[in-house]
Amino acid sequence: MWFYLVISVILFFLIRWFLERQTVENLKEKYVFITGCDSGFGKQIAWQLDMQGMRVLAGCFTQKGAQELERVMSDRLKTTILDVTSTESVAMATEWVKRHVGNKGLWGLVNNAGAVHPAAPNEWLTKNDFAKVLDVNLLGLIDVTLHMLPLVKKAKGRVVNVASILGRLAFYGGGYCPSKYGVEAFSDCLRRELRPFGVKIAIVEPGYFRTGMTGVQENLNNLEQIWTNVSQETKDSYGQTYFDNYCKMFKEALVTQCSTDLYLVTDCMEHAVTSKHPRTRYSGGWDAQFFYIPLSYLPTVLADLVLTWSWPKSVRAA
Repeated sequence: MWFYLVISVILFFLIRWFLERQTVENLKEKYVFITGCDSGFGKQIAWQLDMQGMRVLAGCFTQKGAQELERVMSDRLKTTILDVTSTESVAMATEWVKRHVGNKGLWGLVNNAGAVHPAAPNEWLTKNDFAKVLDVNLLGLIDVTLHMLPLVKKAKGRVVNVASILGRLAFYGGGYCPSKYGVEAFSDCLRRELRPFGVKIAIVEPGYFRTGMTGVQENLNNLEQIWTNVSQETKDSYGQTYFDNYCKMFKEALVTQCSTDLYLVTDCMEHAVTSKHPRTRYSGGWDAQFFYIPLSYLPTVLADLVLTWSWPKSVRAA
């Protein structure tokens, strides 16, 4: 029995390996639209797909980001300014994409734009703090997708949504985790709905990486600002020592845990766009593959112990 089980597992991985190596034909004639291309994963995947010869349409949040991207890429790459929180901006970007792709449709839509701040223990935040992140990471992603879907369906292409390991295992206060759980749910529904149309949906779940969202000083400044606005009652319940230790823990995690190898994530994005048989989910990074994703399958009580054993203690909990 065990022999046949082992053989079956080996055959499964061999078949998957063979299928995943098959690349889509005529890539140089296909268009892909990417959001959040000013820096980080977005800028990197724009470069990789441009090097593949694809016709990259890049959405940038700032004019400076767009100009920098055009400066270092080939003449094939085109940029537009996009604020995913503005339906008007999304509609204008969609019309811009339509003019470029014509009757070919849009082969790939990569929803990469994201935000993390404000981020802190939930009790320190307000409803508006959550809304700021949800507007970008979830509602913005949905808005872009709904606008672009007719173009993707025309090409029988694919949508690649960047979620996070924090969409599988939540341990981070603020709107980031709820937004990424929402991306997972939206993507799962979309994948099942669009299967009859020949459209594929892939989810990329990065671990911790050194990008604009994980800058040490920016995150510490964000925490300081939030702590300043917290009510005195809440401050008293946690204590200044808790805040100081929380900042210390946060800083140490950002310094020691963030990988600088963005290819671990952007290679997943590239495969999702260019492979004939893309995966449903990609875990980007060694921490995602071998720690956070396995941890998410453990009983909740064990996962809680592993994640919180080093967290600081509040005044009233001490």
